[in-house]
Amino acid sequence: MARRTPLLAAGLAAALAVLALVSAATGAYPIPPGDVLGSVLHRVGLGGAELDRVGESVLWDVRFPRVVLALLVGASLGCAGALMQGVFGNPLAEPGVIGISSGAAVGAVAAIAFGWTFLGTWTVTVFAFATGLVTVVVVYALSRAGGRTEVVTLILTGIAVNAFAGALIGLFVFLADNAQITQITFWQLGSLSQATWPKVLAVLPCAIAGLLIAPAYARRLDLLALGERPARHLGVDVERLRLALILVVALLTAAAVAVAGVITFVGLVVPHLLRMAAGPGHRFLVPGSALAGALVLLTADLVARTAVQPAELPLGVLTALVGSPFFFWLLMRTRRRQGGWA
Repeated sequence: MARRTPLLAAGLAAALAVLALVSAATGAYPIPPGDVLGSVLHRVGLGGAELDRVGESVLWDVRFPRVVLALLVGASLGCAGALMQGVFGNPLAEPGVIGISSGAAVGAVAAIAFGWTFLGTWTVTVFAFATGLVTVVVVYALSRAGGRTEVVTLILTGIAVNAFAGALIGLFVFLADNAQITQITFWQLGSLSQATWPKVLAVLPCAIAGLLIAPAYARRLDLLALGERPARHLGVDVERLRLALILVVALLTAAAVAVAGVITFVGLVVPHLLRMAAGPGHRFLVPGSALAGALVLLTADLVARTAVQPAELPLGVLTALVGSPFFFWLLMRTRRRQGGWA
């Protein structure tokens, strides 16, 4: 397995570079990949050639922000999923378990339903990000007892908070008018259609910070996989590790959901695929999940905006259509291997 990881990492990086080029070239206004590369080289002063005015505008104002946002959101969700599965010691865990996505949705839906615009076009994004982070803090605080938290308590508290968030969302939808309900629906389905450079810059600090911090905990996650008691005997402060990683997951997921809406199953599916290909070691799994998550979401976004042109498929719907059967297969596979759940 260890010999595969450098090749797999190189393959993921190469596939990501090629797909980014193809994605930037593909759309209602096609641009040859060679011209895309030439425009990039021209911008960085390494030769190449500038496109015509329309081509430059489409490429740099529409396509590239969307490509970069897909990379950041996908990498954030993939990495967050790997961390969650490591923290909970459960291959079925994903960021939504502790209420980040539903909490962010409450903020976004409230801003839309009540017509709040005091932050301009950033109102929905800021509210989604803030309530996502607040929800995680609430879940952790409610789960803590006697100076420590237990995995089961965290999960059950997350389920309760998710249910409460769902009820709040339902209430806000009831209070909204038809136009607001339409906007809420499209936000919850997930999309990168509103990608702009300011949105990229908004998610960039959170994504970069989380993606740089996460690999530093890989060795401790490997020790935690042995069990909490052995990890403590080997010098791991389990409680501090759990808190730190939950905060990293919250940062990554809340930022991604705030700019792209609710996009499911990326954080669940991606770490599993890599674990099957390269083993459970977190030194590769954490950064590898970021690369693979970016690749999966960029692929999904390309399909979403080209499969039914001129319309566009909701990105969250597309990832759920692919992710749900995989999740079911995973459940059946786990059950067969364990000989049942009892």
